[in-house]
Amino acid sequence: MTIAISILDQSPVYPGETSEETFAHTVALAQKAEALGFRRFWVSEHHDSEYVAGSSPEVLISYLLAKTNRIRIGSGGIMLQHYSPYKVAENFHVLASLAPGRVDLGVGRAPGGLPRSTQALQKGVSEPQSLTDKIIELQGHVAGGLKLPENDPLAGLKASPIPATAPELYLLGASDSSAELAANLGLPYVFSIFIGGDENAAIESIKKYRNTFNYEHGTQPHAILALAAIVADTDQEAIDLIPPNKLVKVYLADGRKVTLGTVEQAENYGKQSGQPYTIEEKDAQVTAGSKETVRNKLIALHEAAGIDEFIITTNIAPFEQRVRSYELLSEAFEEVKA
Repeated sequence: MTIAISILDQSPVYPGETSEETFAHTVALAQKAEALGFRRFWVSEHHDSEYVAGSSPEVLISYLLAKTNRIRIGSGGIMLQHYSPYKVAENFHVLASLAPGRVDLGVGRAPGGLPRSTQALQKGVSEPQSLTDKIIELQGHVAGGLKLPENDPLAGLKASPIPATAPELYLLGASDSSAELAANLGLPYVFSIFIGGDENAAIESIKKYRNTFNYEHGTQPHAILALAAIVADTDQEAIDLIPPNKLVKVYLADGRKVTLGTVEQAENYGKQSGQPYTIEEKDAQVTAGSKETVRNKLIALHEAAGIDEFIITTNIAPFEQRVRSYELLSEAFEEVKA
């Protein structure tokens, strides 16, 4: 049995820390992940937040690539709704040219912030594309160029430079609709259970992804489950390390829903949206335990849904305890880690 294990670091800013210290921890953790043999190390995108420092993953990725040698580095993910697919492709083509074969381009469908940051990021956009159209366009750029009629004004456009090895494109989500989109486009799919918060929904979405995968693109399905996990010497020690965080969902009147970290953020989101809204709060989904407990849990999920890879986020303090958790996770999977 082969199960790949990777790391997602959200560059959390803990009380008393500066953003400089936070990023130093992210760099140190990427280097530790490489030393421990994890497959990939991803960073996230959040805006207008005092709790998370990573607002520009492509900039952070370039620095991490320069500070490591072998491990794949990528985004988990770029919030594509805010950006030109062409520019995103150019950014990641530069990265892939600087570090051939080591760059992942994960794209997400969430805003990564409150409505005011979305408004600031999308200021001046008069003809917004649908997110699906943006993903399709980005896929075309990464594959070498858009297939357009000769009379199209963008015919022949290339997202230069064209790297010898293209960045690997992943679609992130936490719903059936994102699973269906990834399957239809023939893309690798990442279900973020620490955002969705529903293990059964994750299993069913990944099953749907596999069952409906479109092989006409010449690709094979690759299912990744992103989850929060804490590993310690004993089950009780790991449980005691679980932060008192909640999953807070905001449901807007237009049907949109967004997951946030605190009720205060949810209230701000609802107020800034200018719409009627409701808030749902529940415990965050965290897999916590000893090496044996966490390994058994992940193996059970692997067998239940055909998961190819897990990408683990461990947002605990102090930093040394976070590193220790990943060390124990590595030890737990030494015999099955790819």
